[in-house]
Amino acid sequence: MTVLTDYPASSATTPPDRHPKALPMLFLTEMWERFSFYGMRALLVLYLVNALHYERKDALALYGLYTGLVYLTPVIGGYLADRYLGRRKAILIGGLTMALGHFAMAFEPLLYLALGLLIIGNGFFKPNISTLLGSLYHQNDPRRDGGFTIFYMGVNLGAFLAPLVAGTLGEKVGWHYGFAAAGVGMLIGLVQFTLGQAKLDGQGLPPGKSRLDARDWTHIGVIAAAMIPLVYLVIGGAGFLNPYWRALGGIGQLVFVVVVIAALWTASRSRMPKDGTETLTREEWQRIIAIGIMGLFVVFFWMGFEQAGGTMSLFADQQTDRVVFGWEVPASYFQAINPLAIVALGPLVSIMWTRLDSSRFAIPTPAKMGVGMIILGLGFIVLAIADSRAQAVGKVGPEWLVMVFVIHTIGELFLSPVGLSMVTKLAPIRLAAMLMGFWYMANFVANLLAGSLEDMLKSSQIPLYWFLVGSSIGAGLVLLLITPLIKKLMGGRG
Repeated sequence: MTVLTDYPASSATTPPDRHPKALPMLFLTEMWERFSFYGMRALLVLYLVNALHYERKDALALYGLYTGLVYLTPVIGGYLADRYLGRRKAILIGGLTMALGHFAMAFEPLLYLALGLLIIGNGFFKPNISTLLGSLYHQNDPRRDGGFTIFYMGVNLGAFLAPLVAGTLGEKVGWHYGFAAAGVGMLIGLVQFTLGQAKLDGQGLPPGKSRLDARDWTHIGVIAAAMIPLVYLVIGGAGFLNPYWRALGGIGQLVFVVVVIAALWTASRSRMPKDGTETLTREEWQRIIAIGIMGLFVVFFWMGFEQAGGTMSLFADQQTDRVVFGWEVPASYFQAINPLAIVALGPLVSIMWTRLDSSRFAIPTPAKMGVGMIILGLGFIVLAIADSRAQAVGKVGPEWLVMVFVIHTIGELFLSPVGLSMVTKLAPIRLAAMLMGFWYMANFVANLLAGSLEDMLKSSQIPLYWFLVGSSIGAGLVLLLITPLIKKLMGGRG
């Protein structure tokens, strides 16, 4: 994982009222990458169940593993870009690898290869595109927040268009056309990023380079191609270890993942420079503990929120009456509600926080996140009722899912942006990248749980959505209760 810590001298020449000339190019690159990712996300579970006839639990488990690993590999991709590749090469390697993965999805026997390429490609791409944008601004540049707001709109524009385009092709024309559309989107992003290299003002290059030369372009192609045998190697190892992994059971698997994360964290700290700055102060330790506590709580949030591409996608497909004016709306279209709601509601939430934070009614960051978790739980109350009605009468109207997605989006806006901001405020500078990686590892654990939770609850006879009501609201209330303790640990930084 990389952080926004390098700032170019050249950006000083940019007029103060204009953003860097590379911003539109980076906006479009991220838009097309998100188009490809969310197109894949909208179709994957539906494809596994309806085309490949996976059992529901197996489809959800594979979805959870895929989306979980997508949050794990950026830690490695960011490290390789920082130390060896530079951000430009990492972005190009990642984009090309993801394009190969999307096109591999067009062939059923290549399913696991395709998912592996997408996971690895995302690791190279995701942590470096936003960091490259940040490097075009000085640290205190007043244009920075506006630039990232424009960039964020690219994320949500791609996420909104993907289910409509890839979803329509996948469900109405043919699954492989939908996956291929995602691949085409990724290639478009790569082409315009390649053509816009001159706009980057020398930023994001490999150490010691002034431009990408023929050798660098060869490296990009060779490394991307080398990901194919690497994925097969990992698949072979996973096949050998799978019986032992299953034998651990759900709790054992979770404990194993936590131990691995702890080992990675320890190993990362051991490689800190021995210049006297490696010793953490008491205040820094307290802030790290605050991040760790809130990281544990956000697992409960994302475990519920990520049902969107799993059980909620199947709910849209199997339990929702989607016929509108004689036309059956593709189930994947519901995935477009979240980014649309973010664009519509995000500015309102931002204005609300700005006004509250400058008044005597300011709310601490942990409390904001706790409220976000409670809002998520309220959405699951609606979904649990809809599920009960669907089981009784067959199908329910689409307004139920629309309501749930909007409520969940409000919860996301309360938790996700303030959580990321909180990590950048609390993390000691020399540990900022590692702690941001830890924060995303919480998403990794949450996605694994999201995919396996329904199957884990079968023996207890607890309905999934009512369980998520309790886990979301319960965790949110506990977080509100301990907010004064976390606020003390934060030392006035949030």
